[in-house]
Amino acid sequence: MATLTMQDPNTTKTINRGVVDLDVLVTENVNAASADFDTKSALEIARIINHEDNKVAAAVKKALPEIAIVIDTVARSLRDGGRLIYVGAGSSGRIAALDASECPPTFSTQPAQVQYIMAGGPKALASASDVNEDSPEIGQRDIARRRPTRKDIVIGISASGRTPYVIGAVEYARARGAKTACITCNVNTGLAEVSDTTVVVEVGPEVISGSTRMKASTAQKMVLNMITTGAMTRLGYVYDNLMVNVHMKNAKLVERGIRVLMKVCNIDRETAIRTIKSAGKSIPIAVVMLKANVDKMEAVRRLAKSDGNVRLAIEDSRLEL
Repeated sequence: MATLTMQDPNTTKTINRGVVDLDVLVTENVNAASADFDTKSALEIARIINHEDNKVAAAVKKALPEIAIVIDTVARSLRDGGRLIYVGAGSSGRIAALDASECPPTFSTQPAQVQYIMAGGPKALASASDVNEDSPEIGQRDIARRRPTRKDIVIGISASGRTPYVIGAVEYARARGAKTACITCNVNTGLAEVSDTTVVVEVGPEVISGSTRMKASTAQKMVLNMITTGAMTRLGYVYDNLMVNVHMKNAKLVERGIRVLMKVCNIDRETAIRTIKSAGKSIPIAVVMLKANVDKMEAVRRLAKSDGNVRLAIEDSRLEL
């Protein structure tokens, strides 16, 4: 039986939480569909992997009610000035880092709003640092540096659901009043015990036994896409199904911003470019200016009043409800 010790400035709480035997984890089981895998041709290998990958979306579908709860919790936290903080190790941590890093260019969020904590630190993104996964104390230390509060939501990501580093971090955050959730691919796990909401995506055994960088990581990527895209949409950073909060930092994103404005407002390219310039290169401001027929100052006022929700800023009368 493993012991996880949660450190507190005023008290030390010791919790006995058994580390699950790998044999009982579905993600560690041997997959009959890939028997004799090493004897297969390249095409057969690709077909087997593709067949197993087809199961991932169906597994995610079963977890949609829990995913929706997390989406709304993240949206509330960000609306209240809190943060979304992912915690992961290994492949799970790398998936979390990818999702966090893509939020600023996609939705113009501040880097501090969506963060990740990785066992082993940023250097572990490119090289293995598996020893840190076994220490709940290091997980507690790393999340403590972020000073989680009741405004934040901390999401632990672990295919097995038993990673001590992630459990320690999530448990510490919960003790500080932060909302917590987890994404795992096994049921009845230690990580689920310390999380307010548990998203379980049962993808089954991997093609290569225990290689959770495959189906499990694919599932995690899909779920994180849903969480951040859903939360940002709920916050109004998406208009219709267009990326109106795109951050135009390079030529590709500038072009995307122009095309978005043309589509949303049904205008020609020259008008879009001219409006973007007068809006200070802000697509949300430009959209509100054109859709509500107001000047830049009024568009800025409306967006501030609606907490950046573009649709509500356009329909300004609804803000009084």
